Amino acid sequence: MKKYLILTALFCFGFTFSQQKQVRRAAVAFLNVENLWDTIPSADYIDGTLPRSNPKFHRSVPVDSLKYLETTEDYKGEWSDDLLIGKKVIRKQFLSEDFTVNSPKRWGTKYYNQKLANEAKVISELGRQYTNDNPAICGLIEVENRQVIEDLIKQPVLAKSNYGIVHFNSYDARGIDVAIIYQKGRFSVLDSYKKEIKIYDENGKREYTRDIVVAIGLLDGEKVGIFMNHWPSRRGGEAISLAKRNTAATILKNEMDKVTAENPGIKLFAMGDYNDDPVSPSLKKHLAAVGDPGELSDKTPYYNLMYKLYKAGVASLAYRDAPNLFDQIIVSKNLYSPEKLTPTYTIYKAEIYAPAYLVNKEGQWKGYPLRSWDGDRFTGGYSDHFPAVSVVQKEYVKK
Repeated sequence: MKKYLILTALFCFGFTFSQQKQVRRAAVAFLNVENLWDTIPSADYIDGTLPRSNPKFHRSVPVDSLKYLETTEDYKGEWSDDLLIGKKVIRKQFLSEDFTVNSPKRWGTKYYNQKLANEAKVISELGRQYTNDNPAICGLIEVENRQVIEDLIKQPVLAKSNYGIVHFNSYDARGIDVAIIYQKGRFSVLDSYKKEIKIYDENGKREYTRDIVVAIGLLDGEKVGIFMNHWPSRRGGEAISLAKRNTAATILKNEMDKVTAENPGIKLFAMGDYNDDPVSPSLKKHLAAVGDPGELSDKTPYYNLMYKLYKAGVASLAYRDAPNLFDQIIVSKNLYSPEKLTPTYTIYKAEIYAPAYLVNKEGQWKGYPLRSWDGDRFTGGYSDHFPAVSVVQKEYVKK
């Protein structure tokens, strides 16, 4: 089964366009950066006196700075933005010492800089063969905090694109978040926020996972919405954990429906690591994402670009030694067109990006993604997931 993991398959509408017409393209993609942590022990500081839209409402701070920060109480309640309004509290991260120079990982500046360079290299290549540019919009999965994103976009291969950041700290138990970076010259943010996913274990106890991060704005003048996801894992088994991802799917669908109703004509991209395949109930039933354009309708307006790749045997990772395509991009029906070229953005191609250097070439994990971590050992690799890419195009008219 491992052989499927090295496939880089293209999903395209197989068309050409007239030499007289100019084309504009943009890549909308994402990458799981596999535990992109800095080297400084951190904690969460929540300042509920600030607006929730303010990144400083909930931020990551060095543990050494906690003694200088005002707190109103030693908070023991449920962690939720709604419950922390007006409070100033600290939330400890149980992995705060894991990624430090004195930890078993020996995570110091040298490795951190190498990790940043590795992730920047991959991001710079997403969709480049079709756009000759860095991604216009790129989602990030498994970032520790805003600082690591700022360090990432300063890498030479990304700095020239002048990326902005949409990021909100989550209450995830491991302290990891999702984020969106975007070329400021191509995408202007009109609104951004997060949607909490509240899930519970079999005993009714709250479990903390990543939020859905939403950015609404103009991509080369067209209104689009980006929904960045990292759904609850399959820890404990697929069947036992399925209800948690069904909950995430319902929250995502409701929010996509709401944004569409409030912004007629907006084009939506929902992407991320869903911890389910395109045929799983969470995506097929609860999100109602279809796998064929012929199934698109007002009742089923979301199209899973990775469905046909999955059916062709393409995978983005291996979970428990089996190939899966958890990394997916789902778009609204107005991003699909059977026409060769249209005046507004429509999907041109989608792929799981797996060049040879991202593939493990030897040992037990031959054919799998060349991940950054083997236990506590930094391998110098990239990620335990292959990234997912979509490319949109439209007819370009000079003004």
